[in-house]
Amino acid sequence: MKQISTPLSIIALIATGVLFYLHFTHTEQLRKQISTSVGNSHDSTNFRIAYFDIDSLQKNYNSFKDAENKIKAKENAIKGQLSELNNRNQRRLKELQDKATGMSQAEGESAQRELAQLQQNFQQKELELDQELKRLQMDEMSGLQQKVEIFLKNYNKEKGYSFIVSYRPGEFIYYKDTVYDITMEIVNGLNAEYAKSKK
Repeated sequence: MKQISTPLSIIALIATGVLFYLHFTHTEQLRKQISTSVGNSHDSTNFRIAYFDIDSLQKNYNSFKDAENKIKAKENAIKGQLSELNNRNQRRLKELQDKATGMSQAEGESAQRELAQLQQNFQQKELELDQELKRLQMDEMSGLQQKVEIFLKNYNKEKGYSFIVSYRPGEFIYYKDTVYDITMEIVNGLNAEYAKSKK
């Protein structure tokens, strides 16, 4: 009996040693993996948010001012076109009114059809020009938004903010610390890029 228990004790001792070795080796590897993954993950203490005032950006960004001027010039040109067309229609109306007493019934009906057609043409032209202006506005604003987004993406490579949000007075943000206001940095950077692009 003693002869059997001695080898069993030795086997049990070896098995225990192997188990301890495997346990501590695995635990050490697990610790290394955890520390590596924690080191690679973003630390919650580095979570940073910055904001910029959208009104100030629009007021001071030269590209935005130029886009506004372009839209305003287009709007004035459209008003001029419509005014000229309206004046022509009014002159034609006066001509027809002056001739109205000497017109036959057929001529009177023809004059009414002509005036209705002029009015319809005016409304159609007004609609076309309005759509043209809206397309220009959308294109300009979309282009500006894209410029700001690209600039912020590059700007944030160095700064490392988790979020950069736009702010407009009276919208959703009830408290802001001016320490995190990056409006003028963005305006200056965008204006510098815009000046280069105009050369």
